[in-house]
Amino acid sequence: MRFGLARRLLRAESVAARGPSALLALIAFGAACGGDGPDLCESNRLPYRSELRCAAELAAQGARPLDASLPGATTVKTIVDRGDGDAVYFQDTERFAVHRRFAIEHLGWPAGAPFVEQYLSPGRRFVLGAVTHYEEPDVVAYELAPYDTADVAMIEASYRRLAGAMYVGDRLRFHPTSEEQLALAARLDIPVVTTDDLWADITFQPLNLGETYARVHVLTAAELATTYVSPRELVVLDRVPDDLTVVAGVVTDELQTPLSHVNVLSQQRGTPNMGLRGARARFAAFDGRWVRLAVGAFEWEVEEVTADAAAAWFQTHRPPPAEVPAPDYGVTSILDIDQVGPGDVAAIGGKAANYGRLRDLAAAGAPVRVQDALAIPLAYYHRFVVDNGFDVRIATMLADPGFRADGNLRRQMLDALRADMIAAAVDGADLAAVEAAVSRDFPATRMKFRSSTNAEDLARHTGAGLYESRAGQVGDPRAPIDLALKTVWASVWNVRAFEERDYAGIDHLQVAMGVLVTPSFPDEAANGVAVTANVYDPALGGEDGFFVNAQLGEASVVQPPPGVRVDSLLYYHFHSGQPATYYTRSNLTAPGDTVLGRAELFDLGRALEAIRDGFGDDYTPPPGYGALPMDVEWKLVDRGGVRTIWIKQARAYPGRGAAP
Repeated sequence: MRFGLARRLLRAESVAARGPSALLALIAFGAACGGDGPDLCESNRLPYRSELRCAAELAAQGARPLDASLPGATTVKTIVDRGDGDAVYFQDTERFAVHRRFAIEHLGWPAGAPFVEQYLSPGRRFVLGAVTHYEEPDVVAYELAPYDTADVAMIEASYRRLAGAMYVGDRLRFHPTSEEQLALAARLDIPVVTTDDLWADITFQPLNLGETYARVHVLTAAELATTYVSPRELVVLDRVPDDLTVVAGVVTDELQTPLSHVNVLSQQRGTPNMGLRGARARFAAFDGRWVRLAVGAFEWEVEEVTADAAAAWFQTHRPPPAEVPAPDYGVTSILDIDQVGPGDVAAIGGKAANYGRLRDLAAAGAPVRVQDALAIPLAYYHRFVVDNGFDVRIATMLADPGFRADGNLRRQMLDALRADMIAAAVDGADLAAVEAAVSRDFPATRMKFRSSTNAEDLARHTGAGLYESRAGQVGDPRAPIDLALKTVWASVWNVRAFEERDYAGIDHLQVAMGVLVTPSFPDEAANGVAVTANVYDPALGGEDGFFVNAQLGEASVVQPPPGVRVDSLLYYHFHSGQPATYYTRSNLTAPGDTVLGRAELFDLGRALEAIRDGFGDDYTPPPGYGALPMDVEWKLVDRGGVRTIWIKQARAYPGRGAAP
């Protein structure tokens, strides 16, 4: 019986639908592969084995990492010792998480000798790899590190040696983990399985791990536009939505990108998020009911609970209030971005302050391209709100018990407030000052007016995707400056922004909007987001790298339209050869092409490294991260055939399960 079928049967017979344990997975795997009988099978863990004779021995030597780029994996580290007649070692992977330590303790490798050559040298003594069982596709794969430079002969010889020492050797496949290995795979005379092949059969994708008690609400992403969902609801959707207020958890039919706004916010909130093919059908029986959902790195579980149990859980799990700087309305002049930095959040907002830091890095010679910009301080927003009486209206609205108690009424009142703000007049002197500054520094240029609140792009509260941007150009009736300003200012009162701040315990009356004004990118060839850490192996001592999403032109990478895929990859910038492991590929590029070429990816990697180092004095890594994860938006600009990476913004990435 295939494991996937075994799991579906298990779930169908269980009152609480749940993912299987590792032991059950390996038992099913052993049954599928016809492992040896009990008399040859041992379940005790040894420092190493020279062969794996059954599923119990694979389980004994294997380990399941806390995070995995391809979920549902059990892996055993392997060494083929070319200096000792191709002797095979299946090491105790829990005890020896890295090859080097095992080689020192059991194979006589000198403790002080360099080890990196064992991944790079044609004359190396060891071939270092892993045998991994991917549960859902029921595939056992032989893998090398993405930066390993083994040639065809070395891969084939090691593969055959390992296959001959395993009870599932006839089903072993070589899995290329980098673009270089994928190109090599066409020349291999051994079975190959690609990452695309593995993803095709994966139904469960854990994105943010955790537990929640909530009432299930099954609906479509399109229905969210007209349907209120509360912070105590678990939304089960067909796809990642364009807009989502605070909820207790998210499950989508479609698999997601880890860098979507929904997942970044889930991590900030500490609420579970997962992709699950067929989710709406699986959760249909729970629709409208209170449940407990637990999302683990390799399994998930849902069970019905009482409303009282859910209320008690919420009472003890509400996050502590987020701290934001009180607005400083004393700065009343429009500032050149080179005049500001991270210490100016209270006056110009988080996004503009971080942008100033980026400009500092560029000015100091870091390989970071950042456009010039202006910062309109919070004082302009405050004057607009007071002059038009919106401050009194907002205070009255927040004190209204009906506004607080009724989500639908709250949405209506916030929508009406924003509409009236858009219709109101901007102070004439303020508008003239903005237009004069833009005309002076950026004549005849279309500009992007971008949100920069004092409760945005902070270490523990990102505000990702909550506020709005708008284009504007002096003298262009199609993009008037006053409309751009008012659109950004009014977005303080977007429903999703209000709900997010409310969940984080932020005083709404202490939030004000600054505006970052940058030139538009009319010549962008691609755009993307990146995290300056390996989100799948984040801990100190793991495989350091950058996680990157990339897409052609201006197409969204964090909220792609239905059916549109992006390049999603890990870039091992710090390793020799700087390989990239692609998990998904854009379907807007030609088959076999990538959004970024190797030189462009290197250009991006240098910028990301400089940003991570440059912001090291401002932020510390969140729990579980050895390297500082910065969430970076970038553009690939093509000017006369010269393609270069430009940085659009940078903010602290919240990490898994980070509280506001």
